[in-house]
Formats: sequence, structure tokens, C-alpha cells
Amino acid sequence: MNNPLVSEFNTPFRTAPFSKIKSEHFEPAIKQGIAMAKEDIDAITKTIDEPSFTNTIEALEFSGMQLKRITSVFFNLNSAETNEDIQKIAQIVSPLLTEFANDIRLNETLFNRVSTIFKIKETLNLTVEQNTLLTNQYKMFVRNGANLNEDEKSQLRTIDTRLSKLSLKFGEHVLADTNSFELHITNKEELSGLPEGTKEAAKLTAKEKNKKGWIFTLDYPSYVPFMTYSENRSLRKRLAIAFGAKGFQNNENNNENIVLEIVKLRHQRANLLGYKSHAHFVIEERMAQNPETVSSFLNELLDKASPAAKDEFDQLSEFAKNNDQIETLEKWDSAYYSEKLKKELLDLDEEQLKPYFKLENVLNGVFTVSNKLFDLKFEEDKMIDTYHKDVKTYKVFDSSSNFVAIFYADFFPRAGKRNGAWMTSFKDQWIKNGENSRPHISIVCNFTKPTDSKPSLLTFNEVTTLFHEFGHALHGMLANTVYPSLSGTSVHWDFVELPSQILENWCYEKEALDLFAKHYETGESIPMELIDKIKKASNFLEGIATLRQLSFGLLDMGWHGNDPSTINSVKEFESNAFKNTNLYPEVSKNCMSTAFSHIFQGGYSSGYYSYKWAEVLDADAFDYFKSNGVFNKEIALSFKENILSKGGTENPMSLYKRFRGKEPNSDALLKRAGLLKKH
Repeated sequence: MNNPLVSEFNTPFRTAPFSKIKSEHFEPAIKQGIAMAKEDIDAITKTIDEPSFTNTIEALEFSGMQLKRITSVFFNLNSAETNEDIQKIAQIVSPLLTEFANDIRLNETLFNRVSTIFKIKETLNLTVEQNTLLTNQYKMFVRNGANLNEDEKSQLRTIDTRLSKLSLKFGEHVLADTNSFELHITNKEELSGLPEGTKEAAKLTAKEKNKKGWIFTLDYPSYVPFMTYSENRSLRKRLAIAFGAKGFQNNENNNENIVLEIVKLRHQRANLLGYKSHAHFVIEERMAQNPETVSSFLNELLDKASPAAKDEFDQLSEFAKNNDQIETLEKWDSAYYSEKLKKELLDLDEEQLKPYFKLENVLNGVFTVSNKLFDLKFEEDKMIDTYHKDVKTYKVFDSSSNFVAIFYADFFPRAGKRNGAWMTSFKDQWIKNGENSRPHISIVCNFTKPTDSKPSLLTFNEVTTLFHEFGHALHGMLANTVYPSLSGTSVHWDFVELPSQILENWCYEKEALDLFAKHYETGESIPMELIDKIKKASNFLEGIATLRQLSFGLLDMGWHGNDPSTINSVKEFESNAFKNTNLYPEVSKNCMSTAFSHIFQGGYSSGYYSYKWAEVLDADAFDYFKSNGVFNKEIALSFKENILSKGGTENPMSLYKRFRGKEPNSDALLKRAGLLKKH
């Protein structure tokens, strides 16, 4: 079988040849990639030369590069364009990859060589980046069992293999429950309150499924507008309960036992390595450094946000009661009455905004903002191969026409794609043998598809989502480091959200909005009156929103910061974790944890607090821009050179202070959120 994955990609810019790759190519390619990577490791361990930074540390860093390319393609497709074949292959290859990773981490000869160099690092005259790489490699061994005895190493292998399978199964269950539900409406009266674009999209979904009427799904572009605008409370309830029941139903997709097994195995693993909990293990390698700092941070924000959140909830409840005689405000009322209250208080209707946010215009807008800040130019290239017809591809250049990156953009929902939005990489950046090998970066979102009569028009929340993911993409595209493991977004987890969250701020600035917020039919720029309303709305019900984010962070720390061995009920544990952040009545049929993909499928376990942590950084950093001009070239250049290009080469606080001149202050966040005056 001619397998395009097993050799270097013979394409322009060495992009992945997606159209030539078939599902059956992956398993043999990954097995061959593992064999090639093992040869790389053997070359390091079997050399008779004394250990040196070049023959051990750098050699290890650049080992298994073909395997990394193959697996990046495979796991990205498993998230964005999966099918039953790919899911089955994932269950086969994940344990093999885990076993291989453990073969490296538990290789005594390799560890001894790394350890030898680590012990004499002060004498080696290393650069800051080389020192970081050496320290990271040494810690990678120690934090993954290099100092354990053989019996303990065997236990660790068993735990890691099991965890890799459970994580995949968790995600498959969430996707299956998402795809299996549909709200099929045939009575036009049940569409009352819904915008025309939403109804048209639902009609298109029904048509695609060969059904009459309208179909609403649990995909965000379908779910969110229905919950925001539908006047039919019973249908909102039905949809909300289905959304909250993913992984929590009495079917083959139930994730309760998987959640319990994951947290217990993570705890056992941490104990085996000498840590009190999984959170202690994880956060040691974060800016926060320990769970106590995280808990203190979350609870301090909780204290400051709670009074505002309770006042806002009372106001929302009163509004629903006065308007529709709603005695008890439920979760399925939240978006609906929030939108109505916002319209009454601020005279702002999300539907008013959407005509100004045609997807193509917003994308061009974020390109223009990137050009004004960082001198980047984006050229669409339809010849670059993609994994789906909806994916757009761009070549990225700097102001001197030097090639910077390949950029992929995948915007619409489909059956093989998980919900949400994320940035990822098909190829990292590095410098070797004098060549600066540039990255291939992708953002994946789930926006409303264009219909027969309307282009894809984004809600303002979707606009900020696009800017957010593009901020991550900039972190990847502007990477300029020697080593791939320190490149781009390979930074401390509670630092990684700074580039993404800071870029959202430009969505609220007139100077930026004037560049792209144009009516899709008339070309008219968004009126200043609407810009003022967007700014005022940015703090609307911010206390409630903050409490919601904090609740997720506290739930994550609850699962991972203590011994979970006595937990038997996922729902009961979750309810207890939420008790200080709950505003709405409990819904017995719903459970957050069983679909909490960030912490049980993604990499956010013991790290969900990072969003709020990074908000402190981004508010403080944008305050610096705001005080000196949002397109201030000097500050943008400093941000590019000290944050975006440096990846994980240095301690993030050192990088931040070099950019900002001081440590961040949380007052900027509280002031922006309007919580200072409410406390």
C-alpha cells in the first residue's frame, strides 16, 4: 500500500496531503513512525560518546519528528472530521503511543544521560532557551516515573494506558449524545420568537436529513439562538435538558463511571509520583505553582463577584416575573430573559448586530488588525490541500514578504466535528541546520452556516470567539524558537490564554470595528450608537458570567485537588462543588462533569482556572495598549517579541514583566468587568 504518511510530505510548504490520506493509512503509519522514533532513541542511548547537550538533549528533542507529524494529522482529524473508522483506530493506536511515550520516560539509560548533563548545566554556558529545554527534559523524566522502582513503573504504564483509552471514550460518548439528539418541529407556531436566519438554518438542517419542517440540534449555532429567542418555554426546557444530559443518560454513552475512573487513576498516578493530588502534580508546572494559590485566587474572585451576581440574578428574576409571571427562574430561562433585559435596559438586540458581522468580513477584520499590530499579510491559497471542502487555507507573510506560516480556518459544524472552538497545529515551528521551519496553524469553530438567502452572519459572541482563537493562532504563527517543544503555545497552561483573550479586546474598539463591521447588504459601517451599546453590554450581567466561569474552575479543582477514592456519585459530588456558585435551581437530569471535555478529554485538568488567571493578565496588558493607543506599534512590537515569538523558552512572568514593565494587577480585570464598584 502506498502510504503518503510515512515519508516527508512532498507538497508546497510540506503541508499535509489530506486528499491522499485514507483512514486505513493511519494505523500502519503510526506503527512505522513509532519504530522510526525508537531508532532515534536507540541512536542516543547506544552511542559510546560521552553525554553532551548536542548528542543527547538536542537529539532527543528532534527525535520522532515524522511520528509527531502523523499523530498531529490523525488527532486533529479525530476532533474535526472523525468517523467510526478513525475512532476505532484511535482506540488501537492511543495505547501504543502511550506505551511508546512511557518507553522513553522510563528508559534508564536515556534518563542517566539527561541527568548527567543536568547536573553540570551551570558549566555548559547554555542559552536561556537551551537551559529551559534541558530543565524541561529532566523534569519530564522525573515527573513521569524515572525515579520509580520497576514495580512502580509497571503500575504507571498500566495507569497511563488506561487513561488514554478512557479519555478517548469520554469524547466519543459526548459526540454521540450530541449527534443523536434533534428537536424536530413541524408546527410553525412553535418557532415563535426565533430570528429568520435561525429558522432558515433549522429548515436547511431538516432538508439535509430528508425531513420536513425545522430541526434544532445541540450544536452551538443551533442551540444558542434557540435558547436565546424561543418564546416556547417547554421547548427551551427540552433542549436545555438534552444539552445538559450529555454523557449522563441511561444509554451506552453514559460517562459517569468513566469520570470516576479517570479522577481516581489520576490521583493514584500523582501519589505514585510522590504528589498529594493530581492538582499538586499539574500546577507545580504552572504560573500558580500550587493548588492553594489557585483556590485562593478563585475564592477571592468569588467573594468579589458574588454580591454583583446575586443582585443581577434578583434583577433578572424580577424582570421575568413582571413580564411573564415566571415564579422561579430556571436555567432554560437564563439566555432568553437575559437577552430581553439587555434589549430593555441597553436597547441592544443581538439580531441588530449580526448584519454587521458577516463571517468573511470578520475574518478579513482579524487579518487587518493583525496587519496593523504585527505587520502580517494573509493570502488565500486554494491549492493547499484540506480535509474538508469548508476549510479555507492561507499563506501568511510579514511586511518584508518573508513566509511566516500556513493558516487553516474551519468554521462550520458537521457530524464528525466536536462542538466548541479551538486552535491547533499541524506542524510546529523550529530552527535546525540554519533553516527556520515555519508552522502550520489551524482554528476550528462552529458558526452558523450560510443559507440560500443569507451569508454566515455571526453573533457578537461568535465574533469574540473568532478573535480569541485567532489570538492563539498568532501565538503559533509568530513562534520563533529553536526547539519545537518550546514553540508557539507550548507555554505554562495558565499563560496560554493571554494572547487569545487579549485579542478579544479589539472587538470592542471603534478603531477596530470600523475596519470590518460593515452591513452585509449595504456596506454601511456599524453606527457609533451600536458600538457604544456593545461597550455597555460588555459588562452586562458580568457578575453572573464570572460566577459561572468560577464554578467550572472550582469543580475542576474539586475533582483533582483531593483524594477522590470515596466519591461514588458524580452528580452528588458536582452538586456539592457548585453549592457556593449556584444561582439557578438544580436540574436532576443534568450533569456538567459527564460532558466537561476540557478536563476529561482535553488538557485542562487542574487548569480550568487558567481562563480567569489569564483574564487578569489580558486586562492588565490591554490597559497598557488602551493608555497608549490600541494600535500602538511600539507596544505591539514588544508584545510580539516578548510574548508571541518566545513560546515557552522562559518563565512566563519574566516575559510578561519584560513586556509590561511590572507584574499584572487584578484591579484592571475587576474594573473592566464592572465588579470593583459593585463590591
